Amino acid sequence: MSFTVLSDEQVRSVLEDLTLNELDEFRHVLSSALHQFSKNPRAVPVEPYQQPQYAATIHPDSKATTLYIPCAGPEGIACKVISRTTPDIIKDESVKRIAPTGVINLFSPDGQPVGLVQASTLTAFRTALGSACLLSRRNHVKTLTVFGSGSQAYWHIRLALKMRGSSIKHVNIINHRFSDSAASILRHLMGVPSNVRGREGWANTQFAMLTPSFHDFERLQAENILNADVIYCCTPSTVELFDGEILTTHEGRKKGRLIVAVGSVKPNMRELPETVLRQATKNHDKPHRHFHKHADEGGVIVVDTIDGVLKEAGEIISASIGPTQLVELGELVMLHHLANEDSESSTISSGASTTASERTSLSIDGRAMSTVYSDEARPKGPAASVSSDGQKKKFHIPFRKNSNSSSDQGEKKKEDALVRWLRDGTVIYKSVGIGLMDLSVGFQLLKVAGEKNLGTQIPNFT
Repeated sequence: MSFTVLSDEQVRSVLEDLTLNELDEFRHVLSSALHQFSKNPRAVPVEPYQQPQYAATIHPDSKATTLYIPCAGPEGIACKVISRTTPDIIKDESVKRIAPTGVINLFSPDGQPVGLVQASTLTAFRTALGSACLLSRRNHVKTLTVFGSGSQAYWHIRLALKMRGSSIKHVNIINHRFSDSAASILRHLMGVPSNVRGREGWANTQFAMLTPSFHDFERLQAENILNADVIYCCTPSTVELFDGEILTTHEGRKKGRLIVAVGSVKPNMRELPETVLRQATKNHDKPHRHFHKHADEGGVIVVDTIDGVLKEAGEIISASIGPTQLVELGELVMLHHLANEDSESSTISSGASTTASERTSLSIDGRAMSTVYSDEARPKGPAASVSSDGQKKKFHIPFRKNSNSSSDQGEKKKEDALVRWLRDGTVIYKSVGIGLMDLSVGFQLLKVAGEKNLGTQIPNFT
């Protein structure tokens, strides 16, 4: 069996040159893996995706923190080893800053080594790819506001431009200072060949950089946030990135936005304001009268992994957001699968007796859900998600409560409410990263690189 080695430059070359169809295939691969992960009862003897707890070490000399992240799945086995200096260590001026670097080791299902991939670009890409699952069907994607200027920020912008370039008119980048990375992200975006920019539809898109050194920074930042259709937070910040009141006032709630936070991955980190998270998870079941038109709010935060977010996402922990206020991205993918099942079997139950107002309906109209998640029909999965202890849990979206009416019109209204929220409402997505992303996207990368004859091949490695 041959062994493939991909450098970071080769990884970037493959990913930069992806056509829209190739990018959609990457997205399909990841969404299918996330779906399998979320539907998996995590208490069966052999799970489709197994993710042991990662290990961490701190080198005594460099002070670099190294994570060892294993995962096994249908594709094979992966173990990412990645090192970096953490924000708390960087405060020590005697410590040299180390940007995230490492490798992803890939093995066949029977344990044969098949690939070694430099992890820096791939990690940023696969994280942005998860966000792209929600971006793909947003109705309005005209203005992006991005916090941060590193690799995560770059790939979130880059995938948005690949997918929605013809509609994106403004990209506003907000950074704590005009650093080397700030200059680099602009240079890389402007360095995309003009023919590629034209093909992807963003030849005339305007880019701007905002830092606290600007006069009237607070006002300009608030304008960038209010004008945004999509907000990407990609910084390892330990303080909230902006005043939550910007988005929780009546003015701020008029417009629906996709808000993505991927930079804070430790309990002491913060990106999103607590007030924004609490507003998004308010229970809106009780009817109330007001004279302000607000975008739809789902009552939940979308996450890549509930267990991981509850342990590692500082803003979620600080805001006391509980598991019933979170829904995994894989569960939303699962709703598209459930659209192809009979309505009698497409309901989620807590497994215990509940009142009608406590139950959540998942009688999904195939046509409506297909407008949220495209792609052809995929394998059907069980209509229940589970907690880490193997117990079934409810998929809690407040505006999808069961109705006593069995009329098609009543069901259609509930189905359209979910579609409308994901398409036009305020949707918050929090990601801390999981090993199956490295596994599924890593194997797809090896496949595409092989088709393009990129990488170093070592024949008869095993």
